[in-house]
Amino acid sequence: MGFLAFNPQPQTPMNPIALPIAELKSALSGISKVLNIKAALPVLHHVKVERTSDGWIALTGTDLDRFVTLRLEHPAEGPPLAVLIPYEQLLQLSKNCSKDERLLIETTAEGTLIRFALANNLGASKVKPLPVDQFPQVPRIKTEAVPLTPSVRESLHQALECASTDETRYILNGVFIDASNPKAFNVVGTDGRHLYSANSFTLPIKLSLLIPSHKFLGWKEFNSDGEWQMKADSDHIQLSSRRWRFITRQIQGNYPNWRQTVPNPADDKTHITLDPTKLETLIKLVQRIPCHDPDRYQTIGLEWRDGQFLLLGKDGDNEPWTRVPVSDVQGKGPEMCIFLSRRFLIKALSYGMNTISLVDSMHPLRFHTKAKQMIVMPLRMDPGQPPTQQPKPVNMSAPRQPVPSPPPIPTPMITNPTSEGPAPSTEAKNAVEEAIDMTLLIRDKLNDGFNLLRDLSVKLKTINRDQKASAREMQSVRSTLRSIQGLKI
Repeated sequence: MGFLAFNPQPQTPMNPIALPIAELKSALSGISKVLNIKAALPVLHHVKVERTSDGWIALTGTDLDRFVTLRLEHPAEGPPLAVLIPYEQLLQLSKNCSKDERLLIETTAEGTLIRFALANNLGASKVKPLPVDQFPQVPRIKTEAVPLTPSVRESLHQALECASTDETRYILNGVFIDASNPKAFNVVGTDGRHLYSANSFTLPIKLSLLIPSHKFLGWKEFNSDGEWQMKADSDHIQLSSRRWRFITRQIQGNYPNWRQTVPNPADDKTHITLDPTKLETLIKLVQRIPCHDPDRYQTIGLEWRDGQFLLLGKDGDNEPWTRVPVSDVQGKGPEMCIFLSRRFLIKALSYGMNTISLVDSMHPLRFHTKAKQMIVMPLRMDPGQPPTQQPKPVNMSAPRQPVPSPPPIPTPMITNPTSEGPAPSTEAKNAVEEAIDMTLLIRDKLNDGFNLLRDLSVKLKTINRDQKASAREMQSVRSTLRSIQGLKI
């Protein structure tokens, strides 16, 4: 940031670009979600401020892979103009101004200046010059814009919440829009332990898309700025609202065949239907169920027995299961008990999925409603013997004090985990069953090894980052010493 200058009667050879502080703060908040302040390229620390030939004023930031642009509410008079302003300089000036003020950006023979109100005068802050042509070219997608309905936007957000965050599985770090069936598109998100899909829409596009996850897509202001429209080509995807525009590179590669993991509905044997108006109350009940492994899987059991639907939980590994009946439930099919992570159960209920379809205790669960479904891998546990006396059913309509949910715990990269090994059986196992159990145990050991390697990789990255920081500090000290040695008294 340059020095402050005072000019009671500033000369403005051309119309400056006016940035209202209220809109500027919003723009900087959104742009900050893509800026990389540690980037080596200085231009990536800048915001491009431009006025088009039509008078529209726009601010753009980028990290090379993503571009975020905000167009101000009202056009302004003046010739086309584009300048690069350091993000930190705009941020600091906006913090020192009230919402009803504005910044004036102008170019003079002395360079670019940012003028702002200072008592009864105008102050000016010099901008360190940087050629505007160094700013990365914003991709231009030439396809027609496709409007996204609120239901499609909701499906996109829900799929993003189910996508993987593991950098080693980058192909899963986003949402897949499957266009292979022109009559029923699918929005898919998975992390390998649970999978979300929705297919209640079609779009006028021919190629499937893979949208990478990004925090800007979940930003409240972007989601409240009117209808979304989408453009896409083979390399980029553009999502835009009334004033915001987000452009990102697609994830390149072949998305896994997600349909193979979806159980055939014809194989479902037991169906449990929950009251859709009681799902929020049921979520609070799930959060109250005792949890014996909060730092690992957050296990909870679902049981259909004697015409009742029960939730199973326990406080400790060696304690018996506590069974809590749930009222206002309809079910049919053979009795069954299955275990899963309560995080996935809560997620499915919060998405409005009120039907649970089961094949057996070892096959994936299928939560679904209308055109949405979530496939969840079960946990292998021993339900133990049922209690001799069933507790009274829980009245889901009764008011309850909310219990805070335990913090989310990252789960290992496994598809069918176990914390207690194979469930004991009173019948002798044949050789094939014993071999299957051995393969499952070997797989669990291998998964534990992979998890340790992943933790070691994170540790090494941290050590490497600290060493680089120490080297930079030492270089700074050496530079200071050399400057001191050059002083003459």
